Amino acid sequence: MRVALDAMGGDFAPAPNVQGALQAVACMEELEVVLVGDRPILEQALTEAGSAADRISIEASDGVVGMHEKPTVALREKPDCSIARCWKLMAGGDVDAVVSAGNTGAVVAAGLRTRLFLKGVRRPGIAVTLPTMKGASVLIDVGANPDARPDHLVQYGVMGSIYAREILGIEQPRIGLMNIGSEDGKGNDLYRETHQRLAASGLADRYVGNVEGRGLYQGEADVLVCEGFVGNIVLKVSEGMAAFMMQSVGEALLAELSDERDRAGAVLQTVSRRYRYQESGGAPLLGIDGTCIICHGSSDADSIRNALRMTVDMDAHHINSQIVEKLAAQTADA
Repeated sequence: MRVALDAMGGDFAPAPNVQGALQAVACMEELEVVLVGDRPILEQALTEAGSAADRISIEASDGVVGMHEKPTVALREKPDCSIARCWKLMAGGDVDAVVSAGNTGAVVAAGLRTRLFLKGVRRPGIAVTLPTMKGASVLIDVGANPDARPDHLVQYGVMGSIYAREILGIEQPRIGLMNIGSEDGKGNDLYRETHQRLAASGLADRYVGNVEGRGLYQGEADVLVCEGFVGNIVLKVSEGMAAFMMQSVGEALLAELSDERDRAGAVLQTVSRRYRYQESGGAPLLGIDGTCIICHGSSDADSIRNALRMTVDMDAHHINSQIVEKLAAQTADA
């Protein structure tokens, strides 16, 4: 498995990217990492890490898309920036996967420019795994496609269910449509038509219908489908609420158990670990002919290591071939 890592992407690059790559190759013999970015800077980072860098190489690029830059403008002005170079390597067959903690819009836009889609896929979607009262669920899409059509959302249901089964181990994933109400007829034209299509599709036997926002964390569905605008808001609100609740509960718990602060702190640490994005590593951009993992901008070395592990896991579970087969079968049935 050869992976292009956007070594210049992220809030603290390149240090956590280089460290994460070193950790990953140390524990995964089947992995080779190509660090993409400024060669002198990366060579210095590897030297400082004191590693022989076995199965790690460097691919030079020119420029970086900043976290606050407009993706389309930045990619036009920096055609050989680190993330663009990563996608070019995958499009040319030089690597099997791309991992980046850089500007999410730029990661998606650079990928869309390559048109490196799986056969039958209309639009790729970003899938995130979120904890629920019943375990975990997949939310797709959270930002890749804010102008989705009903056929895109139906395909997200297909891709999300395969991912949930293979990676989360949910044998028969229940699929729901994120909506403003659970009743039939709720939502705008996009969601009403999508609801009808999902109910009549090959996913009908596992489609539970519309799911309100509060149903996400109640575990009412294992795969929640929505367009990227709504999905991104849900994700960001969830991140903010999780941080708020952990801090509020933590302060109250420590105040109440002032004489057992060590024990209380250990409990908080155990609980918070379940919700740390570093544990999963990143979110896959499903529907790509290859593998793309999008990491949080503030990813540390552990997160990068786990994102690199995700590329190996997705390849081992043959996610892409299953998506192609399922979409082809669904088209034939229609």
